[in-house]
Amino acid sequence: MIVFGASSASLLVSLFVLSRLGLLERIVISIITARNPSTDTSRLITGQTLPIPKLLVGDMIGVQRVFNLTIQHGTMEYVSGQQTPTSGYNGPILGPTLVMNKGDDVVINVTNDLGEPTTTHWHGLHLPAVMDGGPHQRIEDGQTWRANFTILNEAATYWYHPHLEGKTAEHVYSGLAGLFIVRDEATDKLDIPRRYGIDDIPLIIQDKFFNDDGSFNYPGTSTGVKGDIILVNGAITPVLEAPAQIVRFRLLAGSNARIFNFGFSDDRQFYQIGTDGGLLEAPVPLTRLLLSTGERAEILVDFSADESQEVRLVSYSSERKNIDAFWAKDKMDISTFDVLTVKVIAATQNAVTRLPESLVTIARLDESQVDMARSFKLQMVSFRINGQSMDMNRIDETIKLNDTEIWEITNQSEMAHPFHIHDIQFLILTRNGSRPAENERGWKDVVLVKPQETVRLIAQFSDFADPNTPFMYHCHILEHEDGGMMGQFVVV
Repeated sequence: MIVFGASSASLLVSLFVLSRLGLLERIVISIITARNPSTDTSRLITGQTLPIPKLLVGDMIGVQRVFNLTIQHGTMEYVSGQQTPTSGYNGPILGPTLVMNKGDDVVINVTNDLGEPTTTHWHGLHLPAVMDGGPHQRIEDGQTWRANFTILNEAATYWYHPHLEGKTAEHVYSGLAGLFIVRDEATDKLDIPRRYGIDDIPLIIQDKFFNDDGSFNYPGTSTGVKGDIILVNGAITPVLEAPAQIVRFRLLAGSNARIFNFGFSDDRQFYQIGTDGGLLEAPVPLTRLLLSTGERAEILVDFSADESQEVRLVSYSSERKNIDAFWAKDKMDISTFDVLTVKVIAATQNAVTRLPESLVTIARLDESQVDMARSFKLQMVSFRINGQSMDMNRIDETIKLNDTEIWEITNQSEMAHPFHIHDIQFLILTRNGSRPAENERGWKDVVLVKPQETVRLIAQFSDFADPNTPFMYHCHILEHEDGGMMGQFVVV
């Protein structure tokens, strides 16, 4: 037994002993968790069939591909006999998956029926600043915003979500998010799964707290809201019937703050083929995949030998190293928990049965041709970047059109921060001086910067200049972003 004495010295000794025994962190986590809301799981509706978001290809009007989105309120039944108030695009929660081709002239009409202002940001897309959907492209209640841009991105999985200053976290938590799928000729020629909802499965993974009446409980804590119930595509730990063949999963870590460490319950190997902004040069074998808020990954999983079997997609969060300070963790951060159950059924016709040896060629930027290097320091005190909190009226960085830059991101805090840059896709050069892992060597728009880590990125700022309308860079823990860990840059 450890006895706490009356003196400060004995208290410090006791805390040291607890720390050495690995108990201090668990005690603090228990105290923090006890103060946070918790969900009564006895009446939750779990194990439903995985919903697949509706696929929208748009209407061709002349040469333009036109989509219509309405931001609206809805209800879902998550607690038996209760209706949960939610928000969604064109439905009660989340939104349809928008499919478009590289080179398309796209129009997206976004109507706001939310009852309050919001925005819709096209996360990961390269487009003019006035079409970005950030906090400056505010959509008042009852108004329709017409976004018009050409798809210049590589084939990949992108997403859209609100980005109103000070309200992003609350709006996303209520259910507002959806996916983009961009296709191009190069990836269409690859023999990889592409039948949406059959062998090409979107997975939007989030977490919530529920009140006893079924409503979402949004506590709004400054360290970032981590719920205790996992939702996939808007359903609680659902079940997917997947064919006994190679299946493609498009993963979006769509939570407000939770960082996932994905793997399968039988520790099987899978293959990552894509990052935020495009395919990798070759499949990368993995048994764990760390994804922070806003990041996407495309993976291939071979279920050929598993017909009539079950396997679970889980998060091995207890295995994560150097991610969060103990005061920012909850019980799920030191646990392994279920995300999705996969029931393997008979294979389909025309199934993909072999992994590709190679995928695409990445046109890497030349470090010797860099025009400018910039440094960014992330600080938890008052949620600052380079000592400053977000100010809508201040431009923090000015970048010349077509310049190639290196951004050095240093995390001076004890908590990991996913760093997101609007407008561009970047390549990771180094983490603390070392090359990134193989599965991080593709195009990215979010990078997880661990405590006391420095990450160097390279990107080119091409095509769009606007001295008056800024893009954002920020931490993608949504409560940190809303709290001020965000800055603005213009391209001139």
